[in-house]
Amino acid sequence: MQQQFQVQGMSCGHCERAITRAVQQLDPQAQVHIDRSADQVTVQSEQPRAELARVIADEGYTVAP
Repeated sequence: MQQQFQVQGMSCGHCERAITRAVQQLDPQAQVHIDRSADQVTVQSEQPRAELARVIADEGYTVAP
């Protein structure tokens, strides 16, 4: 299932890697696409939306509801 998140605070490639790594620790099969210019993270995963948002937020980013 594809899920989109509005994420504030991403400014560089390190941010993208941190978010991708966090999501893939929760779901190793997840596919993550990040568009920093749109503050958007798209995740292809069967994990619950709340869990995906939590791991992104745990990396220090603000996830819009």
